[in-house]
Amino acid sequence: MNKKVSPEEVRRLIEESKAGGNKANGAWQERLFSGAALQLMTFPSLKFILPGLIPEGATLVVSRPKLGKSWFVLDIAIAVACGRFTLGTLKPATGDVLFLALEDGKRRLQRRLDKLLPTFKEEWPRRLKFATDWPRADQGGLADIENWISSVKAPRLVIVDTLAQFRKLVTSKTQGYADDYAAISDLRRLASKHNIAIVIVHHDRKVEADDVFDTVSGTLGLTAAADTILIMKRQAGSVTLYVRGRDIEESETALQFTKQTCRWTILGAAAEVHRSAERSRVLEALKDGPLQAGDACIAANLRNSNAARQLLFKMVKDGEVIRTGRGLFSLPPSDAGNIDNKVTVRGQRVDVKGGNAGITDVITDVTDVTGESRSSVATNGAGPIPTILHRCDYCGGQFGDMNSWNWPPDRPIRQILLHHHCEQPWWDCGGQPEGVR
Repeated sequence: MNKKVSPEEVRRLIEESKAGGNKANGAWQERLFSGAALQLMTFPSLKFILPGLIPEGATLVVSRPKLGKSWFVLDIAIAVACGRFTLGTLKPATGDVLFLALEDGKRRLQRRLDKLLPTFKEEWPRRLKFATDWPRADQGGLADIENWISSVKAPRLVIVDTLAQFRKLVTSKTQGYADDYAAISDLRRLASKHNIAIVIVHHDRKVEADDVFDTVSGTLGLTAAADTILIMKRQAGSVTLYVRGRDIEESETALQFTKQTCRWTILGAAAEVHRSAERSRVLEALKDGPLQAGDACIAANLRNSNAARQLLFKMVKDGEVIRTGRGLFSLPPSDAGNIDNKVTVRGQRVDVKGGNAGITDVITDVTDVTGESRSSVATNGAGPIPTILHRCDYCGGQFGDMNSWNWPPDRPIRQILLHHHCEQPWWDCGGQPEGVR
């Protein structure tokens, strides 16, 4: 039976339809805002969950498997829940934490907490909640995280360990940029909505790259969607934490893992710490005797021979090591610290106090461009000394003809000059050869 509609009802339905259509058509206008309006808007300041490292938003923590990133994020989670220090001297914001340990079981979690927390002295943190089983993002996992956020008083941090166990399964053989971007962007929007930090643990790939941030496993969609990226990288026996993000200054920090406590500690700026550590390893290696740059590279676990050579030249310049022959480096003698009265001249220590005494006893082999030895003398002003120097007897550098040296050295010392290639000290006894500064 058809229902009769009055003309008034028809007109009302038509007007409602028009109103609905106008509202739909004007939806894009409601999303716009002007520059003038933006200028007057006020926003709460950006909060850091961990000062200088983890701000609000989505943070990607990446490293090789078994490097210790799970210990890294677990210690941070405990610090946020307990209000204690982490990574040495960093004090995070305190609040409730959700830790999705999707690659661990309860037994392993207990063993790890036994290392990081006292077993009987005090109760483990109630504000730190764990789950070893959680739905994937597209199967209710995101909604469950948001429900947890709404259920606690002060949500601060969510840790997803790992991304592969949480993200939507991709049916295609290869993951595309859009899939990777969506895997992070959904978590990022959730973090921005509730002003919390969500840390996502992920792995890097085996193939190295010029930019360390290109070593993240997957497409560039992962790093493009994340607000902050932390990459832990082991290089030459030490671990560096690389940091890059939208709201954070890019940095490289040296880390140290203590096996007794299973905690990471920040040592300082990576460049300074690693340089000091490399020099310490070189000095330790040289205790067994003189080494060439290639041998020092292996013994001191340096990056390559070129890096070892550059470091050794800097250490020679700083007086930490000396050159004892062509291509050989060794520790200075026991009196090396007496820099006021002693100087290294072509691999030997010379007393310079009181003029040029002892200088002429330190004349070593000088070779021309053919490699043939020209002369070697050890007497004050006697014997044939080459009038033209063609090759440095330390670094082998060739510079063409130089002005002759004054010989014999019977005048007072005017100054000490450095060879312009290897920066070894050379004595200038009254005349300054060209090409030597």
